[in-house]
Amino acid sequence: MRAVVITEPGGPEVVSVADLPVREPGEGEVRIAVRAAAVSPTDSVLRQRGAEDLPAPWVPGMDAAGIVESVGPGVDRPAVGDRVMATIAPRRSEGGAQVELLVAPAASVVAIPDGATLEQACTLPMNRLTALLGLELLGLDFGETLAVAGGAGLLASYVIPLAKEGGLFVIADAKPQDEGLVRGFGADVVVARGEGFVAAVRDAAPGGVDGLYDTAVLGSSVLGAIRDGGGLAVVRGWNEGEAERGIEVHPVLVRTVLERTDWLEHLRELASDGRLALRVAAQYPPEQAGEAQRAMDAGGLRGRGVIVF
Repeated sequence: MRAVVITEPGGPEVVSVADLPVREPGEGEVRIAVRAAAVSPTDSVLRQRGAEDLPAPWVPGMDAAGIVESVGPGVDRPAVGDRVMATIAPRRSEGGAQVELLVAPAASVVAIPDGATLEQACTLPMNRLTALLGLELLGLDFGETLAVAGGAGLLASYVIPLAKEGGLFVIADAKPQDEGLVRGFGADVVVARGEGFVAAVRDAAPGGVDGLYDTAVLGSSVLGAIRDGGGLAVVRGWNEGEAERGIEVHPVLVRTVLERTDWLEHLRELASDGRLALRVAAQYPPEQAGEAQRAMDAGGLRGRGVIVF
């Protein structure tokens, strides 16, 4: 099968296509003929750092959508021929999702949303699971206030409507040209993006917000927006020591929830009802996967780049 591969740590130029072997699905697994696979920041991290415990080449990608081609023993769903989306961890011996034939745990595979294309569906699983996990870790109650840094980004576009579904009051940041977009996600208050973020959030929530989801990877610079004893959800880990004023930092490790079938089904229902938007920024053949990563690294995308097989 063809697969996108990273041959060594480096820039987008180390991304290419190779023919790799594929195995039969084992107990509790399915094999999917992939039609579309999303490009995400985890691809760039893998490209830049490699995987020390695995020999190169490394296959990037956490999300794919396609047709179930075969199933292993003990699988009662999905069935051969189903149109599905899947999410997997790329740091495994056979690599990630940007392949023509993907073997994945059945627990990480659900039907695509009603009315969605395979290209749209492949943008759904990992980021939405990340959004759900961060909100669960923050543990905010109905009526409490959440701030979202990076409000116009893809992850924020899932965090905001999911937070609203949970009854939270949401403050998010945006550039002036993106204010309408972020309000469309469901934000109650939109503040200016940039150095004045903390002060603007404090103006909207004078006592500080109960929790903050840092999708923009701003780190400790946003702590001033959070009340004493509040929470901060971070997506790239935390190495800045103990937070001030009793604020609890929650690293969001999506790999721990990739087999939460119930969450994936819930996200599918929300997307089917139009409550979560599926945004494809651009489509690329596998031979241009490096360019897809380059475009993502440059920032400003309003959606995911998608590799189409």
